[in-house]
Amino acid sequence: MTKVYGHRGCKGTYPENTLLGFRQAIEHGVDGIELDIHMTKDGEIVVIHDENLDRTTDGTGYIKDLTLEEIKQFSAGNQFTHLPNYQENIWSQERVPTLKEVLELLAPYPIDLNIEFKTYMFEYEGIESKVHSIVSQFGGQRKVIYSSFYLPTILKMKKINPEATIALLLHNDGLLNQPNYLQNLPLSALNIAKDIVLSNSNLVKSLSYPICVWTVNKEEDIKQLLEQNVETIISDFPEKVLHSRNERKLYV
Repeated sequence: MTKVYGHRGCKGTYPENTLLGFRQAIEHGVDGIELDIHMTKDGEIVVIHDENLDRTTDGTGYIKDLTLEEIKQFSAGNQFTHLPNYQENIWSQERVPTLKEVLELLAPYPIDLNIEFKTYMFEYEGIESKVHSIVSQFGGQRKVIYSSFYLPTILKMKKINPEATIALLLHNDGLLNQPNYLQNLPLSALNIAKDIVLSNSNLVKSLSYPICVWTVNKEEDIKQLLEQNVETIISDFPEKVLHSRNERKLYV
């Protein structure tokens, strides 16, 4: 059965990459959470999509140039007043979480976690070892997938922990046309942009890897990918995918 992961929590309805959004995804009944990480000036691993604070918080500056204490001064919810569930008194209190805080939140729930390393602009020396240490200490027995567009990062994770599940993110089909190259990599899965999968109905069957598809929000796309039995669908609206999956189970 296709798994459903909440993209940055519940990005379509709640502030992205926040504990509030992750809680909501859990309440919806997701099989997993997808999130993004960077490293602060003082070596802390924080959960945020961009290299800087500007878009998703009411602060400014690059993550690499700020300490965790400085980052925690800013709201990670105030920038999302356009979302339908906005509540100023609650959302304004949200802060950029650390990876440790997210793992502590997830502790009671046996769901997967996809950690995307945002290392293609800044490599953040030592980030792989720090993440391995945090997950080893606080991750429990849950399945953790390490993904990135930047191949050296996930290869480092595999070297640090040979048992690590690593997935290469692909936004075009360039490497898919080089199957021999892919097969020589120690990959556990491929995380592929939805348009690539939707435009090639034979792709899923032709690949020897589990396929995770991102970011799938339209009803017709959701249904098509469920019919293809892809391994995982990542969505801004995981509740939509869960509803479609449950409906399909009634008729299959």
